[in-house]
Parts: sequence; structure tokens; C-alpha cells
Amino acid sequence: MPVRRIHQEPASRLAIWARRMAVFSLPVALLAIIIERAGLFEIVPVLATFAAALIMATIAIVLAAIAFVVIWRHGVEGLGAAATAMLIGIALLAYPAYLSVKAYRLPAISDVTTDPIDPPRFETIGRLRSREANPVAYAGLYAAELQKAAYPDIVPLETTSNAKTAYEAAIAVIKKRRWNVVNEREPQPGRRDGYIEAVARTPVMGFRDDVAVRVRPAGQGARIDVRSASRYGVHDLGQNAQRVRRFLAELQTRIDSTAPGVAGRRGLRTTRAGVTAKKLKGGDPKKAESRSGRARVQSSAQRERAPKEMQR
Repeated sequence: MPVRRIHQEPASRLAIWARRMAVFSLPVALLAIIIERAGLFEIVPVLATFAAALIMATIAIVLAAIAFVVIWRHGVEGLGAAATAMLIGIALLAYPAYLSVKAYRLPAISDVTTDPIDPPRFETIGRLRSREANPVAYAGLYAAELQKAAYPDIVPLETTSNAKTAYEAAIAVIKKRRWNVVNEREPQPGRRDGYIEAVARTPVMGFRDDVAVRVRPAGQGARIDVRSASRYGVHDLGQNAQRVRRFLAELQTRIDSTAPGVAGRRGLRTTRAGVTAKKLKGGDPKKAESRSGRARVQSSAQRERAPKEMQR
């Protein structure tokens, strides 16, 4: 009996190459992140590697789209490979596309500070930057106007706590956020301001951004100014403003929680209430309050009866 051979259509070569290109783009993108976080090279090789991954993802999407047409017309295999390539490519390009939208909406600045007139200086960090990095000097009035229009809430933090307390709180917040401190100087009233320089990392790629915090005595309290600047590029995509905003909010919360006298006054009021309750018989605060109320009513009734007895 003759054996019938089932004819199977060959898979689309476009779909297969699209999947290969998409899958290969993932380790290339990961390699760029590893290079940056390990500090092996400067920004140019990192961006070149990541750009190569994005180009491969784009080619994979184009090949997958063409493969869909071929599969639809000729009925060949490869639908799964084309779909996989399309999904991987879109997933890899989604975040850069989101950043492109932010770049269109936000101003092209890379240096944000709470004091554009007298911004905190980069002293030690200035010596760590390479020649290809952005200058350490603040951009000036034009950048300040762009910042004010886009981020009007970036202002100095003024607190009633003294400069030393504010400085210690700032150090604690920086260590909690795992920034790399490269310079720290405690404030000395009448002699110098408190100063902190640190290096922060962006969430995904791990690019290095520089941060300077200045704690200056202001009367009985202190004023905290912050500056956050990208080492490379003319557009920070709002990252520096977001970092300053979150740092100041967390710093304010920490200063409020460690303010002297707040917990003490609360405990004192609680202790006095407990002592008053214990002095009354029974020791139960609710019963003591009830007895105290009855005593006040009885005392008031006695005062009302006293004039009547005198008249008699």
C-alpha cells in the first residue's frame, strides 16, 4: 500500500530572521546597561551599543510585518516566529518611545537647582568628570527661566531646625537612597555652610547624575538648597527635577519626624492624663472621668444650696 507524504509548507525565512534579530537585540541592550553600571567605558560606547540594540529591534519589527503579509498571501508557516519578533521589538522600543514623548514636552535642560542665583557648586565632582562631560558651571539665566516655567515647585527647603540637624537628616536621606557620597562637610555657624556632594544613578540605564546639597543657617533655622545635573546630554527628560523634588520631600518628612519636643509634649500630655486618672479611686480613666464629673455636679449643687440656707 503506497504511503502518502503530507506536504508541509516551508516556514517563512523572513519570520525566522525577524525572530533571530529580535532575540539578539535583547542581550545587546543588556550589554549596554552592564557597561554603564560597571563603569567600563564612558557614555559614547554605551549609547552606541544601546542604539545598535534599538536598530536591530526596529529591523525585526519591519521583517515581522513583511512576514505577516507573506504568510497571509501564500499560507506558509512562521506566524509564531513573526509574532514573537514583533512583541520583542515593540517591548524594547516602548521605553525609548516614552522618553521621546517626555523630551518633546519638557524643556531641554540638564541642570536643575533650587537656587539659580547662587547654585551649590560642584567641587569634588568637577574633578571626576571627563572632558566629554557637561561643564560644571550652571547654565545661567536662560536655563533658570526654562526651569521656572516647567518646574515651579523646585524651591529651597526652609526649616525651623538648626543647620546641624538639617545636615544630619540630609546625610541620612542620601544614604537611604544609596547615592555615592564623594564630599561631605558639616556646617559651622558663622564660618561655613554644610555641604554634600554625591553621585546618583538613573533607574534603568544607570547613567551618573551629580548632586550637590548645601545647608545654610538662616536665623534659628536652616535653608537647604539642592542641585542635580546630568553629566552628559542636553536633555535630562525631567529626571533631575524629579530627583530634587523627591529628595526634598523625603528630607522634610525626616526633619519633621526628628524634630525635638514633638513626641515629648505628646507623651507629657498622656502622662499627666494618666496621673490624674490614677489619683482618683479605681484607677480606670473612664470611671475616674465619670466620678470627676459627678463630683463637679455635687459641688455645684452645694454652692446653689448655700445661699438658700443663709437666707433661712
